[in-house]
Amino acid sequence: MKELGFEVMHVYGLTETYGHVTQCAWNESWSKFDEEKQNEIKARQGVRYPNTEGIAVMDPKTMKEVPKDGKTIGEIMIKGNVVMKGYFKDKEATNKAMDGGWFHSGDLAVMHSDGYVKIQDRSKDIIISGGENISSIEIENTLAKHPSVSIAAVVAKPDDKWGEVPCAFIEMVKDKPVTEKELISFCKETLAGFKVPKQVVFCDLPKTSTGKIQKFELRKKF
Repeated sequence: MKELGFEVMHVYGLTETYGHVTQCAWNESWSKFDEEKQNEIKARQGVRYPNTEGIAVMDPKTMKEVPKDGKTIGEIMIKGNVVMKGYFKDKEATNKAMDGGWFHSGDLAVMHSDGYVKIQDRSKDIIISGGENISSIEIENTLAKHPSVSIAAVVAKPDDKWGEVPCAFIEMVKDKPVTEKELISFCKETLAGFKVPKQVVFCDLPKTSTGKIQKFELRKKF
């Protein structure tokens, strides 16, 4: 996008919040970093807008903020008058979403030392393999770097030994064929062994009218 002349700023919000509640506000000191480092920072969702009272990454059980180490995963919590009053005629869902006085987003993230949030996954999309939490987004980002991959979606596949393992669904770039073996080998170059997809399926990914991938449809295949 940058090469096309666009200035990209990553933002974050939900239907339950008034549009975007965070932005990856750029610090001029970051401009001296190499392109790879700049891209890594731009992929963060950022810090709260001034009209958002609070954004935190917390352990949903203890409601304590996670360490700002860029590693410890918690759930994004939001509060302020930008948050909905509740779900229409659904008191039970509202109470669950607003437990502890914060809106529980369902998005898992880390908090960096500078206070910038980086999403790791949706709580329902996290893959638990042999007791290890695996971010489907991390695997998707790795696959997306391959020149033959147009779109990648990773979901949990049931497994007798590990409980579940990552499975990748791929839309290929036209006229750039690639094999399952090649993509698995590509992932092994940078990902820990337990994060590498155990299966790769080539198909047209199911999407909503706005282009969002319907992972629940992919999970149904298992």
